[in-house]
Amino acid sequence: MDMTVKTVLITGASRGIGAETARIFAQAGANVALLARSQDAIAELAGEIGPKAIAIPCNVARISEVAAAVELTVQAFGSLDVLINNAGVLEPIAHIADVDPDAWAQVIDINVKGVFNGIRTVLPVMKAQGGGTVLTISSGAAHGPIEAWSHYCASKAAVNMLNRCLDKEEGEHGIRAIGLSPGTVATQMQRDIKASGINPISKLAWEDHIPADWPARCLLWMCGPEADRFCGDEISLRDEDIRRAVGLI
Repeated sequence: MDMTVKTVLITGASRGIGAETARIFAQAGANVALLARSQDAIAELAGEIGPKAIAIPCNVARISEVAAAVELTVQAFGSLDVLINNAGVLEPIAHIADVDPDAWAQVIDINVKGVFNGIRTVLPVMKAQGGGTVLTISSGAAHGPIEAWSHYCASKAAVNMLNRCLDKEEGEHGIRAIGLSPGTVATQMQRDIKASGINPISKLAWEDHIPADWPARCLLWMCGPEADRFCGDEISLRDEDIRRAVGLI
């Protein structure tokens, strides 16, 4: 995919999938807006990428901050063609009977409200341009219960349905809405899962996880016409046909 003159806004860009996605899209020629709460991390990444990147400190759970970030992105680059809803958290890993309610709710705020806030603020820009692409990180947790992950499972199930609703309402207006379920990825989140010692996922060996650039490369592929058939749906990176199409195997 050649993304020259295209602009991509990435939430949760400070590390893991988000940071690798920024690198991959910049290599493809895109302008990238890096959003995260970790100001130093995204500033360092923007410096690494160069003039095609801007770092915007942002808490995606606050729509005013997301709206300001979208405005800054458009001012800097003149357009906003792709939104990648990557920001997400899992901690605290805890059973329903024990979890702190405020901490549980904060996961919902980031994982669900953060995705909605991104979609809601980019839609006017994208529709005025004649269309755009919204890619959202989903999870196998959207489709099955996992012990001590009630907040994460609930949030990812909600995000999956939000993606489908976006396609239903805005597909005819040129908005491509696709989810990506990457499987387990070698990031800090997996280290936190490992440390918890709860549920089978924490027992996986590190080599069982895919590298963070795999979902990043898949997200780039999803911006092209080959992925149009998945609009309103979710792509699983566990699927060997998808891995082959992306060029991972």
